[in-house]
Amino acid sequence: MGASDIAAAVDRAAAVAAPVIGIVAGEASGDVLGAELIGAVRAHNPAIRFVGIAGPKMLAAGCESLVPQEKLALRGFVEVAAHLPELVRIRRALGAELLRRRVPLFIGVDAPDFNLGLERRLKARGVRTIHYVSPSVWAWRRERIGGIARAADRLLALFPFEPALYRDAGLAVDFVGHPLARAAATPASRREARETFKLSPATPVFALLPGSRASEVDMHASLLLRAARLIAEARADAQFLMPLASRATREQMRQAIHDEDAESLPITLMYGHADDALRAADVALVASGTATLEAALARCPHAIFYKVAPLTARIVARKLLLPYVGLPNVIAGRFVVPELLQDDATPVNLARAAINLFDDALTRRRLDAVFAGFACALAADSPRLVAAAVMAELAKAGARC
Repeated sequence: MGASDIAAAVDRAAAVAAPVIGIVAGEASGDVLGAELIGAVRAHNPAIRFVGIAGPKMLAAGCESLVPQEKLALRGFVEVAAHLPELVRIRRALGAELLRRRVPLFIGVDAPDFNLGLERRLKARGVRTIHYVSPSVWAWRRERIGGIARAADRLLALFPFEPALYRDAGLAVDFVGHPLARAAATPASRREARETFKLSPATPVFALLPGSRASEVDMHASLLLRAARLIAEARADAQFLMPLASRATREQMRQAIHDEDAESLPITLMYGHADDALRAADVALVASGTATLEAALARCPHAIFYKVAPLTARIVARKLLLPYVGLPNVIAGRFVVPELLQDDATPVNLARAAINLFDDALTRRRLDAVFAGFACALAADSPRLVAAAVMAELAKAGARC
């Protein structure tokens, strides 16, 4: 047997001995985090495998997905309730499969309503569990902290103020930084992005982000297109960039443009590249969620909007602990970005907010300074910290790694 044969045999033996880690990410932002986690862990041991529910970035990183991620990309109480029987079946079947494969560790990436229940079941059967991304207990449903502690052995937090919230719950919490902060925009980013898009520095550019889920695009497409029409009426030279998270949502938007008779609007539909669009834009209209932090770290002045089913809105309103919902406002601890939610999210209000921001150069400069501070506060060596936490939990599980 030659040296190459021996090396190949060693590699095969390592692959057999290396653990299989269960992992679930329920939407586009979780897919980004999950892909980075997989890459960081496999940099320590390339033989470690991952299986569960994954999006395209996690698939590219080598994760085996047993269920399409789109099955979990739902929002709101009412919307989830309609799919609850299917979600319960998926969670039960996935849990059984992970136990059959004897995974020593399970990582739930965000998607708390799905993942925490799965974590509880697996933890009760001796599987170590990590929950990656703290649910928004600082904004609403503070009572969830105890349940999170019962479900997870360790929590990986994206924001520096989160570990203190769990201090009395007996849960190990690591601040690992926000991955977006490491690639935050610089003062030169807008010029560079415009050169990429071949846009003049003088052209008014507005980014329109309807959300990553199909249900968000359904709810927000007409709203954004009508707002864009009003902006174009006020600024005839305006250009619009609209990044969509998937081919499916891009096709949804194409259909909405046809239905709204909006083909004449100067809108460039993009498959991904939200960060590039935000860096190039003077102003953005952004659906509440991770994209609002992405806008802040792109140093793009923006207004936040969101609409859900009326019943969902009433349930959420009763549980809110803060007067704002957008991540830039949460991080700042005050309103730095306007929020237009539910009945306030109208085409007229969105267009007015965008135009006011565009016309107010002083406010845009102030926001640029605020957003630059966010990047400093949220930056950390996330891959190293995340990989260290995963390897520590594998060691506690007694897995060979």
